Amino acid sequence: MSIGASRLRKLVNWCAMPMRSKKRRKARKIAIAVDLSDRSAYAVKWAADHYLRPTDAVVLLHVQPTSVFYGADWGCVDSPGTDGETPRKMKDDFHALTVSEAGGLARPLVDAKVPYKIHSVKDRDRKERLCLEVERLGLDALIIENGSVSDYCIRHCVCPVVVVRHPRVQMAVALPWSPLQR
Repeated sequence: MSIGASRLRKLVNWCAMPMRSKKRRKARKIAIAVDLSDRSAYAVKWAADHYLRPTDAVVLLHVQPTSVFYGADWGCVDSPGTDGETPRKMKDDFHALTVSEAGGLARPLVDAKVPYKIHSVKDRDRKERLCLEVERLGLDALIIENGSVSDYCIRHCVCPVVVVRHPRVQMAVALPWSPLQR
């Protein structure tokens, strides 16, 4: 089967067309869900190494768990602190930890010269709040570590979701019924 000369010229001309210049490329707004764990730190590092462009606007999106139960019938009820700690002190300690840890999480972004902001919200349901914040902020993509929250986000987010799998130590497990051991 042969291609006609005119089709071949069109194909060659199309292939020779210059790609969009970087100046005209729209800056993407990318969220990286972080929860102060090693797995989310790896997701930030992976995103900086493999996904992000210097023109991207990055939001480190953190959902702080609430320390209260809330219901329409009973209002707001504080949960008791451990060792007699007041809820206010627990909140302040958690905020200080969050700010210091977020600075460490963002190190790969600083090294890659990618600008970022930290956006922290409070909610009891992390997975639902992530999807709501992605929609509210008008983000173009969400990068998240592998887990049950990522499963929910894949199904409910309004933007593409990139799931980063943490590299684990490969363990050789020999099963007694394995067909390879014959």
